[in-house]
Amino acid sequence: MAEEEERGPGSVHQTFVLMEDLLDKLKVLDYEQQVLDKHNIKPLSRHYFVSSPHVLSNPGEQFYMFSVIAAWLISLCGRPFDAPQEYDDPNATVSNILSELRALGGQVDFPPSKLKSGSGEHVCNVLDQLVEKALKSKGFIWNRPLYPSVEVEDDCVQEDDAELTLSKVEEEMTELSGSRPAVVLESDVDAAEWNLEVERVLPQLKVTIRTDNKDWRIHLDQMHQHQDGINTSLHDAKGCLFKLREDISKTLEKVSSREKYLNTQLEHLISEYRQAQAQLNKVKELYQQASGGVTERTRILAEISEELEKVKQEMEEKGSSMSDGAPVVKIRQSLTKLKQEIEQMDVRMGVVEHTLLQSKLREKNNMTRDMHATQLLEPNALTY
Repeated sequence: MAEEEERGPGSVHQTFVLMEDLLDKLKVLDYEQQVLDKHNIKPLSRHYFVSSPHVLSNPGEQFYMFSVIAAWLISLCGRPFDAPQEYDDPNATVSNILSELRALGGQVDFPPSKLKSGSGEHVCNVLDQLVEKALKSKGFIWNRPLYPSVEVEDDCVQEDDAELTLSKVEEEMTELSGSRPAVVLESDVDAAEWNLEVERVLPQLKVTIRTDNKDWRIHLDQMHQHQDGINTSLHDAKGCLFKLREDISKTLEKVSSREKYLNTQLEHLISEYRQAQAQLNKVKELYQQASGGVTERTRILAEISEELEKVKQEMEEKGSSMSDGAPVVKIRQSLTKLKQEIEQMDVRMGVVEHTLLQSKLREKNNMTRDMHATQLLEPNALTY
């Protein structure tokens, strides 16, 4: 705060102006497509890198954005620089960026730790130096601004022959002063007649002065009015801001003291919580080991159950086949039928044997008869 008071009351707002200029320069370099679309980042606000209690801040996100934009600007200057990652060491990233800035001829007159917050005057200053170097390397030149011509419409004022401008009145007054006689003139006109003449020509002596918006006197009056308004508002705002700062400081002190008190009162609970957390971690490790063994045993049990189901199915099939009496009945019926066929075959064989025996006996009788006949014929033949 003492440094800001030495630099002047406007130094507090200088960072806002610097950030707005920086954003315009980044848009000239087309940072929307080169950085935002490439890294899938939302556009920066007008006061993104400003460190102020009136601006929302996210140190981690702001530092990452600062490092990404700085790396991109360094690469535009023709120096190879790898894009930093979100989880890189902030100290190493800041050191590399400042080294490249010094190599490009930039000025670094502050400690590197000022950049780790990702916001503030030094962050804006570093980015502004880098963007200037990048614009210079691209050959970009700022041209003079072209102001549009503003046509001021004159107010429709009915003018008559007696209308005069302010300049004409001044010229006539100057001429009258120059031709003033050396002696005092005395009038010999009646005062009543003079008043009547004045009342008669008074409507024709109307003087209309046109207000010119380009007149420097009007601008000067406006500047004085604005300055008085700013001083009044600044005086009131300073009182409110100082009071707000005191209230915030008191509140922070209360919060800090309350935090210390709570830490002191809850220290034993915190230690117990840490011990419980350590035990919980051990139990989790044991549970993971046990769950691994259970998983393996569950797999073996599933395989055994599958084999057991197969054996049960085979046993059920064999049991059903053994308890079924249909095959036995069929076998018995087949045996009965076979016995009947055997008996029929025995009868047929007996008939055949009897027939064969009769045939043999007949043949034997025939042979015997033939033999007797032959024997009887042989003696008769001898007698002849």
